[in-house]
Amino acid sequence: MQLGYHLSSEEHHARTLVRLAGRAEEVGFGFATIADHFHPWTDAQGESPFVWGVLGGIAATTSTLRVGTAVTCPLIRTHPAIVAQAAATAAAMFGDRFFLGLGTGENLNEHVTGQRWPPIAVRQEMLEEAALVIRRLWRGGLQSHHGRYYTVENARIYTLPDEPPPIYVAATGSASSRLAGRIADGLIGIAPQAGTVRRFREAGGTGKPCIGHLKVCWAASEAEARRIAHAVWPVAALPGQLGQELALPSYFEQAAEPLREEDVARVVVCGPDPQAHAAAIRTFGEAGFDHVTIHQVGQDQEGFFGFFERELLPLSAART
Repeated sequence: MQLGYHLSSEEHHARTLVRLAGRAEEVGFGFATIADHFHPWTDAQGESPFVWGVLGGIAATTSTLRVGTAVTCPLIRTHPAIVAQAAATAAAMFGDRFFLGLGTGENLNEHVTGQRWPPIAVRQEMLEEAALVIRRLWRGGLQSHHGRYYTVENARIYTLPDEPPPIYVAATGSASSRLAGRIADGLIGIAPQAGTVRRFREAGGTGKPCIGHLKVCWAASEAEARRIAHAVWPVAALPGQLGQELALPSYFEQAAEPLREEDVARVVVCGPDPQAHAAAIRTFGEAGFDHVTIHQVGQDQEGFFGFFERELLPLSAART
């Protein structure tokens, strides 16, 4: 199991994210993921810089950390041709340390251009075509595409990496897991569900990496961690498809208002007990994931780095 660090663009300024990536490399994380949003989930989170600018800073200030978006939506807000160019530049700067994570997105971020927010089945079709467009442009040379959802005319990406970066696809349900298996070089999952990994592998993902996303809140006491998690990331406990359908941070705040600290603590590992964090990591391993990216909720990232380096990393290494 390889452990990664999640750079929460919703909580941290662009300069802070660059610094945190450097610290993640220093304390022993093997890779990092970074959110690609237009809005944060709630106003309390307070940030949402343009991910491609941040990635340039990270590429220039790290040397071993592998970094990927988790995830970029190439459907509406950003045309896949622009994603292809942005990701090619990032990969040219990182070398072989960059991967492009793609997903079907959220209304929260995609509605800003005024286009219709389509249902999930349509978004999955759009994602499949978008990935095809991206890979076609990465071949180099003059390329055109006239598809059901996207048109590209006489486009050439001049700045290309030596090798195209791998594409990972985020999936939760059965259809998205199979889509990821067909079109992706890796899987990104938000829950330790063995069925997601199984369907991904059955559809073509055998032998490909699977990244699980784990939210935690380290603090000196469990009570303080629960308070922070509830204040900063209550949306972690929202049920069903709300996360994909709500359009504004204020709507998420309204939806999360009835949620209690104990509701959030069921889905965010809270407190200073390394055994609890290690147990949550193991659930992903038992489900078939071979990578876990850890999102420390709140501003005390330095405290979490110390905890990871002193307690969690040695404990995880002893179990592998």
